Amino acid sequence: MLFRQLFDSQTGTYTYLLADTETGEAVMIDPVFEQARRDGALLGELGLSLLYTLETHIHADHVTGGWLLRKNTGSKIAVSADGGADGVDRLLADGDKIAFGDRYLSVKATPGHTAGCITFVLDTEKMAFTGDCLLIRGCGRTDFQGGDAGRMYQSIHTQIFTLPDDCLLYPGHDYRGLTTTSVAEEKAFNPRLGGQLSQSDFIGYMDNLGLDHPKKMDIAVPANLKCGRPGQGDIPDDEPDWANLTCTFAGIWEVQPLWLEEHPGVAQILDVRETDEFDGPLGRIHGATLIPLGDLAKRAAELDPERPIVAVCRAGGRSAQATIILRRAGFARIANLAGGMLRWRAQHCPVEGGRD
Repeated sequence: MLFRQLFDSQTGTYTYLLADTETGEAVMIDPVFEQARRDGALLGELGLSLLYTLETHIHADHVTGGWLLRKNTGSKIAVSADGGADGVDRLLADGDKIAFGDRYLSVKATPGHTAGCITFVLDTEKMAFTGDCLLIRGCGRTDFQGGDAGRMYQSIHTQIFTLPDDCLLYPGHDYRGLTTTSVAEEKAFNPRLGGQLSQSDFIGYMDNLGLDHPKKMDIAVPANLKCGRPGQGDIPDDEPDWANLTCTFAGIWEVQPLWLEEHPGVAQILDVRETDEFDGPLGRIHGATLIPLGDLAKRAAELDPERPIVAVCRAGGRSAQATIILRRAGFARIANLAGGMLRWRAQHCPVEGGRD
């Protein structure tokens, strides 16, 4: 099984990708709207087919990427039947199973943070994804969205603490750089729930937290009740329209050699190799402008800001960095030539100079 823990630094949200490596079928837990392009790029690079986006609850601190990923990948959205969301493809209840390839996640109802909180448990019971119900040495708040401290205490003790002690727990958030914990650790050391703390101890603790409401709550909750679908006229349309580009997991827009060959004159070709490479055995693309990477920041004004730019180097690494430098300099329509001159030559695209 393939597993990735992804992070959104703006909201402290963890997104989890799980896939069956034999079939390439995948599920994603708690995606973030602003990270949908990142997540889609990762799916593409790993050759995965996203079956479901799964929500642990209706979030108040970020907007889900479920709707946007469904639009871009054809995945389905699965949310608790008690969450109250519209536009859901599959409503989940306690005991349901979500299959991906030969693997599956079991659904455990864990209300308390909200009325519709659920925890996803891997088929081996070696991993569980607790959302905002149980955090690392903490738990979610219980003072809005149908929250109830008594229900949360029962949810954690009957649905999560009954898992094997070595089951790893992956929370929906962490703001201290912690990534995972275990059932045994939280039973022993969670300051709100562990040790000999009783339900009345827990309720007293939670009733006196005195927290401000999440900053994005007024935006996030209504949006998440629609599975993250933007309002009319607000659907993002920021995909580059000047070329057939793909975005890598590193956030770099790339163009393939054959497309560039078939569309001469669409973009400025910026070669960021050194002079000896530019005149060397790999040759160069017709009309390319040579500005070595080390000189690019101070010579960027030599490029036309009104025309798209395709950066190229030997294998695509330096030119990827060139796109970052140019973006910082205010250029908007920039792409990296995927694979650089090595791929350009391997695909028998025409060159000036060079040799076989």
